[in-house]
Amino acid sequence: MPRSSIFITITFIFALALSSIFLAFLWLMGYDKQNYTRELNSKYSNVARTNLFYMGGIIDKSEYDRQLQNIDMPEISNVSQKNEILQKAGVIEEISDDIGSSAILLYDKHHYLKIQHLDETKLLMDKEFQPYRYEVIKAVFIVVAIILLAAYIFVIYKIKPLRRLKRQIDKFANGELNEVRNVSSGSDEISEVSQAFYDAVSQIKALNDSRHLFLRNIMHELKTPITKGLIAAQMIERGKNQERLISVFHKLESLINELAAIEQTTSKIALNNKTACFVQDLVDEALDIAMVEKGQVTVSEIDELMLTVDFKLFTIAIKNMIDNGIKYSDDKHVNIVICKEHIKFITKGFKLKNDLKFYIQPFMKGENTQKSFGLGLYIVSNILEAHGLKLGYEYKNGLNVFIFENLQDIILSQNNDTKKETNGG
Repeated sequence: MPRSSIFITITFIFALALSSIFLAFLWLMGYDKQNYTRELNSKYSNVARTNLFYMGGIIDKSEYDRQLQNIDMPEISNVSQKNEILQKAGVIEEISDDIGSSAILLYDKHHYLKIQHLDETKLLMDKEFQPYRYEVIKAVFIVVAIILLAAYIFVIYKIKPLRRLKRQIDKFANGELNEVRNVSSGSDEISEVSQAFYDAVSQIKALNDSRHLFLRNIMHELKTPITKGLIAAQMIERGKNQERLISVFHKLESLINELAAIEQTTSKIALNNKTACFVQDLVDEALDIAMVEKGQVTVSEIDELMLTVDFKLFTIAIKNMIDNGIKYSDDKHVNIVICKEHIKFITKGFKLKNDLKFYIQPFMKGENTQKSFGLGLYIVSNILEAHGLKLGYEYKNGLNVFIFENLQDIILSQNNDTKKETNGG
């Protein structure tokens, strides 16, 4: 999953919120503990001062009782208990004064106040002591964290259908319309979007099926009269008229095959008929169906290459390039150059007035509109794209050069050929 996904963003937001709450509770505990310690020191300092005044003879018994009448801190009179506490207790804070000293002790979950004046030591136990409320604050933090975690799980659960929807969108983008499923599972906005997407895909699928059926019916209905016409033409007296009729019927048959190519390539259907073909066989087949005169095409082949292509579609692409080259060149001649990187179709003529993108759009025509159906380069571009190739163009020294680029991606290496022949043998 990409790092910028909404799931990671939401997780980061909740993690940030949880961390912020944790830091806020830490600060609150520190601040509250300071107040608690301040109140404790204030209470014990008053008790210690009163006891020191009494032990030093500054105040009498009645004044001593009056000042400590609301304080429940009895003195530990048991000597052994007193010695044990003084030896084992931890010192929280100790204060010294001119008339004596005092210290706050912690032992066995109780606070004690040690007061010392000259050689006299008094130990008081705080019965009103309430330990610092760590557990309460921790419990509050745990409750808040659980609520936040529950909210995170709920949000992730609610947007989880987005992953399933994305997978269906990926299938749609790859042309796998039959694999798209309805992932709507509720009545929220995401489910509504999923349902709308599935309805749109279903409608597109229905339109595609209707278009495919329409084209196939047309091709089927046209092939019958073409076949009958071809048979009838062969039965008439030999001559120019017979040759022209046969040529026309062959041309019509070629156009039907191109319609099939248009249907397959423009529908973005994956090619399932790829085979290993020698490039020379592809060119020879293209020359046969192009029905051009000898000498109109020159083939310069550097290496004997074997390509993994759909034989029928790739020959149509080469044939269209030959047709266009002969139609629009000044000398009615096409030079085909083949190497490992590309196949070039070179003709003499003026430079294209527009970018190549203009001419590979459907029904776009060149300068000579009477000789163009506006589909030639469009079909070529789609066939190359289906094979992972690209159609390029350049103009050099009065020559138009159309290029089948990235040819090395579909070349079958000699090593693979050898292995296949060995395995086959």
